[in-house]
Amino acid sequence: MKTVVVTGVSTGIGWATAKMLASSGFRVFGSVRDQADVGRLRAELGPHFTPLIFDITAPAAVTDAAETVRAALNGEPLFGLVCNAGIAVSGPLLHVRIEDFRRQIEVNLTGQLIVVQAFAPLLDGEKPGRIVMISSVSGRNASPFAGPYSISKFGLEAMAETLRRELMVFGIDVIVIAPGPIATPIWEKTAATDHSASAGTAFADPLERARKHVEAISSKALPAKDVADAIRRALTTAKPQTRYEITPEPLASFALRILPKRWVDRIYAKALGLSRKA
Repeated sequence: MKTVVVTGVSTGIGWATAKMLASSGFRVFGSVRDQADVGRLRAELGPHFTPLIFDITAPAAVTDAAETVRAALNGEPLFGLVCNAGIAVSGPLLHVRIEDFRRQIEVNLTGQLIVVQAFAPLLDGEKPGRIVMISSVSGRNASPFAGPYSISKFGLEAMAETLRRELMVFGIDVIVIAPGPIATPIWEKTAATDHSASAGTAFADPLERARKHVEAISSKALPAKDVADAIRRALTTAKPQTRYEITPEPLASFALRILPKRWVDRIYAKALGLSRKA
């Protein structure tokens, strides 16, 4: 039975991916941070799922989990690694708390490398040995008030590209999945962000406009299973692309990437009221 490790499986994309892979005959090891989630996940994900309890920012715990998987493999290689766990911090960069920004980078960048360093040695480039990293459309286009998240995803795209080129020596491939709006709990968490530091500032009205925009696009969000299906294809297809973008508005996403940056600046300024006041 082919074995895949997926980080962050308690909800959202990670849960949908673990469910799809386990239902397709894979043995799935999935990371969670809370012991309280283990019983629920065993029942929901079935007998081919095994929980691993660790925070991706804790190197010792991640290393212990990798040793658990190594022992379970019993000499067989790991088929794939899906680096999914992540968080989203929002707000104007001028007002974001530095501790929140550090946490964003620690989880979405440093934690990803901790996981790769621990689990990549279990992969075999011939069978087929693939790492799938979950980025975002925000990894190619940074929108106002999503700065910390976008910065982390731009960095993740660079990490994936560097790893893909370095790991060619082992035959290990690295593939990026870049979702747009997906129906996961991240929307509720983002909506609950405290932006009181921006009250009474030039950002107050644009933030409110951005909040309404997020509400509007969240209604068009794709189901997490669409991303899970892209991850499955990235792991199993004979010749995967280097990057897959999964979004309900692919043309809009494409336009934001190829239009001159000053044009995109003006689009955001008009939409959110970010033009300089006279």
